[in-house]
Amino acid sequence: MSKITTAVLKDKKNKNEKITMLTAYDYSLAGMVDAAGIDMILVGDSLGMVVLGYESTLPVTMEDMIHHTKAVVRGAKNSMVVGDMPFLSYHISREESVRNAGRLIQEGGAHAVKLEGGQERVDTVKAIIDAQIPVVAHIGLTPQSVNQFGGFKVQGKDLETANKLIADAKALEAAGAFSIVLECVPAMLAKRITEEVGIPTIGIGAGQYCDGQVLVINDMLGMFTGHIPKFVKKFANLQPLIIEALTAYKNEVEKGTFPSEEYAFAISDEVLDKLY
Repeated sequence: MSKITTAVLKDKKNKNEKITMLTAYDYSLAGMVDAAGIDMILVGDSLGMVVLGYESTLPVTMEDMIHHTKAVVRGAKNSMVVGDMPFLSYHISREESVRNAGRLIQEGGAHAVKLEGGQERVDTVKAIIDAQIPVVAHIGLTPQSVNQFGGFKVQGKDLETANKLIADAKALEAAGAFSIVLECVPAMLAKRITEEVGIPTIGIGAGQYCDGQVLVINDMLGMFTGHIPKFVKKFANLQPLIIEALTAYKNEVEKGTFPSEEYAFAISDEVLDKLY
């Protein structure tokens, strides 16, 4: 697998080849995602819930994102690493938005950044791109706006909001975003958006017609105990297996059967005899 770039992703859309994306938050999992040949790794602010134990993404800080992005970059050899811009990191001013995006690239080592919002974010997207930083846009259900939306709800189900999402996507493409995440959008609306923009769409709860798909890795591997959205398919159910292994470890330690001789290091009797 060769290094994934924005040009590779655009070529995949043009050739109708599907794009794969998963989240990762640490070196070990990033290495496995990369080894599986996944095109893009999103260091999502979803780490707030699945790694840090918050109830939403809102408490996640730039320092959190940089810390985890650095770890993922060290594990990913070919996948493109996209760093999520957390809540309030791109809302206050364009200058601060560019500075924070730059930190994810310069300090975190990300290859691109992702930020939420439609037409209201166009000027911010342009400013970040003017600083030579590639941008993935994100529309539909934008989790950082969960309080404004009144919960995690499907977006674009009526004429007004559906038209707005199409306009948002076109505006973000015109602003220079190289890809757009569509979250919790009706499948046929996502199809329409995908057909009307020239940049790849990445769906999460947006049906099969997007140019690619993304899921939270802890969800699709069955490692997260919290709420699992309807759109998540569990490709594995690792939590029971992990707990079983941990329980076996506990039992063997308590019984004294681990570590057995094969897991210990030897010392010669001659040395032992000479010890004081």
